[in-house]
Amino acid sequence: TGEKIEKPAAGQEESIRFIYSYFASFGDPLLHPELNPYPDGMLERLSRVGVNGVWMHVVLRQLAPDPIFGEFGQDHEKRLATLCTSVPLVRQYVKDSLTYIFKNVPGLGGVFTISASENLTSCWSHSGGAGCPRCSQRTAAEVVAEINSTIAEGVWAGNPDAKVIFWDWGWQNEWVESLVSLLPQQACLMSVSEWDLVVEHSGIQTNIGEYSISAVGPGPRASRHWAYAKKHGMKTMAKVAFNNTWELSAVPFIPAMNLVAEHCRNLTAAGVDGYMLSWSLGGYPSPNLQIAREFSERKDSTMEQVLAKVAQDNYGAAAVDDVLRAWGRFSAAFREHPYTGLYTAPYQNGPSNPLYPAATGCGATMVGFPFDHVDAWRGHFPAEVYAEQFAKMARLWKPGLSDFEKALGRQEEAGYRARLLEDYTIAQVCWQYFRSVANQTRFIIARNALAAEGVKPEERAKFAEAMRKAAEEEREIAVQMFHLSRRDSRIGFEASNHYYYFPLDFVEKVINCEYILQDWLPGVEEKLSIVTTEAQISAKNSH
Repeated sequence: TGEKIEKPAAGQEESIRFIYSYFASFGDPLLHPELNPYPDGMLERLSRVGVNGVWMHVVLRQLAPDPIFGEFGQDHEKRLATLCTSVPLVRQYVKDSLTYIFKNVPGLGGVFTISASENLTSCWSHSGGAGCPRCSQRTAAEVVAEINSTIAEGVWAGNPDAKVIFWDWGWQNEWVESLVSLLPQQACLMSVSEWDLVVEHSGIQTNIGEYSISAVGPGPRASRHWAYAKKHGMKTMAKVAFNNTWELSAVPFIPAMNLVAEHCRNLTAAGVDGYMLSWSLGGYPSPNLQIAREFSERKDSTMEQVLAKVAQDNYGAAAVDDVLRAWGRFSAAFREHPYTGLYTAPYQNGPSNPLYPAATGCGATMVGFPFDHVDAWRGHFPAEVYAEQFAKMARLWKPGLSDFEKALGRQEEAGYRARLLEDYTIAQVCWQYFRSVANQTRFIIARNALAAEGVKPEERAKFAEAMRKAAEEEREIAVQMFHLSRRDSRIGFEASNHYYYFPLDFVEKVINCEYILQDWLPGVEEKLSIVTTEAQISAKNSH
């Protein structure tokens, strides 16, 4: 998993690279140590690939007693609705609570803030400050900067050496320059690196948000915000996703190493001071994270040097050339990801998602069950173009598998060979996913066309054949995924959802495909034959 990280020289500050647990259970590990999200073995493996910090979700009111709001606990929902950070007592509570925590936990490294996301942290969190009699008299920049600064004051009162990172997630563009100028200089500003990049696939442009490996940052939003921060004397950090994303989260890492290396190189050139390496997904100690470490510790390295070193560290010298070729092909393929339907398309359940011969009417759920809701998968891409984009990814990815096989043939050392086999499994799973998204989409396109009014018999036969082909390929993929997921327990797992599927789900998928091929489609084809015969008789009689 790579050599151990070297400690920085005396007087040299270490670049922050922190991450979330690969297998945390959502609960309260601070009260229930059996839920430990960071056992020693995981910390050791993360350290070996260069991770030097970890984080977990906490709720401030559960961590510190406070005389101002001593009633927190019973009926807290009602009381929290009256809190406003423009009230000095509320800010005093936030500051004192953090001071208490950082005095009583001397090894705690610091905090990062999210002040405009799902949960309310100020009256301007969701741009609703105009509805508050106090905050409506102040700008959003003033209110948001004030609560962030209060958090920093509390942390530093407890531990002057603790890190404070302000994340600009959700900050409106018109707030940022003024907001940053009001923040304490000794803190750090973090931005999602790839946000606002524009990419084009099949002639269709897409604006990138977050959770992307396929689009290589930094984008204009992060670059602009980091410039404001540097002008104000602050350090900068990049929130990235180097292991996996909602583009495909069911593998521990996506071996698109060239894309990760290119992103790291760009961030090094941009002068960022550290990385947040993942959100709740993507915490596996992988070669991808080692790439980030290499660029952080050896800033003058080239992409080629870093990739060669990571390949040799993980797979041995005999495999380097073949592995580098494979990574290049995988990266070219993954760059074609259309980055749409991240929460709704079958990128997580993948080939375990059944084929539905009749429309379900079910809407796709967020990172849950995609059903047959193609319109939620494809975004602004036409369905046929969307399907072809994933077919293209599969075509580009496949030769990289052959390169990995060659590496396996050359590497005879047991330890390196075992690692090659493990990561070859991951690469195979990615390929099966791309094929499956294309198949599922084409199956539904053909199914809907087959059921449409006024379609000619010969067209109906074409649609039935398209469904047959998709079902046959899905059956084959399900068989392969059964064996792949049994071989490696990491397949299908993601920290916030845990297992999307188990191996037996692919047995069900095979049965699903067999039903379509052996029962449902023959019935459809028999009806088509009857309709065609009747049409021929009618045409003959008319003459």
